[in-house]
Amino acid sequence: MSLLFLDIEADISFIDTKLLLEVVMVDSVLLAAPRSFCAGVEMAIKALAWMVQAFEPPVYCYHEIVHNKIVVERFENIGVVFVNDIDEVPEGMPIMLSAHGSAPEVIATAEERGSYLVDAVCPLVTKVHHEVKTRANKGYQIIYVGHENHEEAVGTMAVAPEVIHRVDSVEDVEALPSFSEPVAILTQTTLSQSDWEGVLSAAEDKVENLWQPSRSDLCFATTNRQSALINIAPYCDAIIVIGSANSSNTCSLVARAEETGCPRVYRVNNAEEVPNDLHGTIGVTAGASAPEEQVRAVIDTLAPTQGVKEVRLNNETVYFPLPRNLRALVNAIDSIGVTFGLDYDCRPRLNDRTMDASQVLSFLDEEDSNLVDEQREEVREDAISPRNGSSPAKVRALI
Repeated sequence: MSLLFLDIEADISFIDTKLLLEVVMVDSVLLAAPRSFCAGVEMAIKALAWMVQAFEPPVYCYHEIVHNKIVVERFENIGVVFVNDIDEVPEGMPIMLSAHGSAPEVIATAEERGSYLVDAVCPLVTKVHHEVKTRANKGYQIIYVGHENHEEAVGTMAVAPEVIHRVDSVEDVEALPSFSEPVAILTQTTLSQSDWEGVLSAAEDKVENLWQPSRSDLCFATTNRQSALINIAPYCDAIIVIGSANSSNTCSLVARAEETGCPRVYRVNNAEEVPNDLHGTIGVTAGASAPEEQVRAVIDTLAPTQGVKEVRLNNETVYFPLPRNLRALVNAIDSIGVTFGLDYDCRPRLNDRTMDASQVLSFLDEEDSNLVDEQREEVREDAISPRNGSSPAKVRALI
């Protein structure tokens, strides 16, 4: 496979002399692409950002919206409360469900509490939930390949707990009982290709006529990021993977880097955690829930003397639109705002295709200085009609 190298000028103008003296000089950086936010994470972050703009704080989110410490803290700073139990949400408050998918009973409970509910589940996870339900209704036993206690796995298994059997290794497959019913195999979307293939092979050896989807359940973005990293690994003296410890796809990137034999592999949350004794050629990538701004900060810290080369495996063009009911909510607010003649120039438009999630997060940092209290009060009570299913007392203008 031929690789496309693109020169990128790293902005190191603000690195102070003391920091440069502490760092052993790095020659160059190989920057893997694709990296950072995937389509599902882009959608989830934008959805929560628009929900924060539509409701008075606090807005509640069941589980972390994505598995990234920096993103979660950014939302906490503007009034989002993340909970691990849906019963922690006061009745009547707006709720968002995370990108990893939720158990059916969690969704039902959230709806019953009278909250305005937005489900930001990744469509790829929804596909797996649908497959579980369909196979269960057809009388199948289901082998599900997933990590214990991972939120996606917990939510998926809850769709049909009586017929689903979680495995995480070849040994787990071998320990399964013999089934008299037909058997299907499904997987957590963020697993690595190598993890999946070994377990799949063991399951095929154990079960005759094993059913599996015609299209893989593995997330294309996870696979792309791992392949892009593997491409640059042979040329690197060290590899830095940016992302949080609870991010499955980030941990898989670390594992793939170590499997290539690269002598030094590090996972970091941010630039402050980059080791100060790196040298030679450094590979850099980021998990699917890590912001691109952290990539730039890491490159600035490395300060490569010979610059940065991006090595692109392919281009990702997949786009997931905001949840339908949230889009309807914001459109309704916009319509009321137009009626009142309000000025919307100071906040992002609903056309989220023109703004990536990193830009949305940057806007949220400045939202308090951009909101106009008088206009917000003027429109709050009338912004949404009861037919839209909202709680008008909680809705605020997007201004």
